[in-house]
Amino acid sequence: MRFDRRRMTPPERAHAFLQLMRPPNLVTAAADVLAGAAVAGALLDPRLLALVLASVLLYAGGVVMNDVFDAPLDARERPERPIPSGRVTRAEGLSFGSLLLLSGALLGASVNSTSGALAAAIGITALAYDGYAKASPVLGPVAMGLCRAFNLLLGMALVPAALVDGWPVALLALLHVSALTALSRGEVHGGRRVFGWLAVASIIAVAGALVALSVLREAWLAIAFALFYAASAGPPYVRTLRRGGEARTVQDAVKAGVLALIVLDAGLVAVYANAVYGTLALLLLPASLALARRFAVT
Repeated sequence: MRFDRRRMTPPERAHAFLQLMRPPNLVTAAADVLAGAAVAGALLDPRLLALVLASVLLYAGGVVMNDVFDAPLDARERPERPIPSGRVTRAEGLSFGSLLLLSGALLGASVNSTSGALAAAIGITALAYDGYAKASPVLGPVAMGLCRAFNLLLGMALVPAALVDGWPVALLALLHVSALTALSRGEVHGGRRVFGWLAVASIIAVAGALVALSVLREAWLAIAFALFYAASAGPPYVRTLRRGGEARTVQDAVKAGVLALIVLDAGLVAVYANAVYGTLALLLLPASLALARRFAVT
């Protein structure tokens, strides 16, 4: 069913553009930057807000452009989305997504040259995923994982020197999101069991790494965050295996995996700052869950 755009009210139009941006996911992007800032010891840096906003704008631009590129496919598989339903034209989506990406890149560059380069890398990698890499079962997950890894490094760029020793932490985001993206390929028609196994393995590996970091840094309370992370995404991932990659269970697992990013990031904050700051970062989870009741995550 296509909407008559001429009869849409301004609030309805605004809601359609909000749907394009996936509001629950934007909260997870902010969490990445907080985690990176914690690794750099810069959680109290006043410039952090600028990088959080830059990250949100870049993520929003990336998902909007994803719908622009996917419009013909969504017309068949997800006709309720804003562009195929006619609530937003493809040209409007292109202009909106471009503006979001450019704004995010410029805001990132306003902090320092390193954050500017990382902001540009996020935008370029997102566009590469949307327009080309997504079709590949290997390049697509890696490109999306790199976007998240760069996003975490963006927060670390508040103290560029921290990137020298701290960059390996971003591999946790890379692994989690790459496996999650591979799993998400089965959201519409069902997924292959190998991607379910990969997703489960990623949860075990990332949770184990978070525990190891907690022990190495004697941040004992952070171990609870690692366990919460595993409990957040692990069971839905296992469920996809039990049900043979059924599309509905894959959708639920992907949603859980996206939201589990906040728990992972909060765990990193707990490891590199303290459990109090980690708990404050974890408060982003109920905000994202509340938005997920009104807007699609995938």
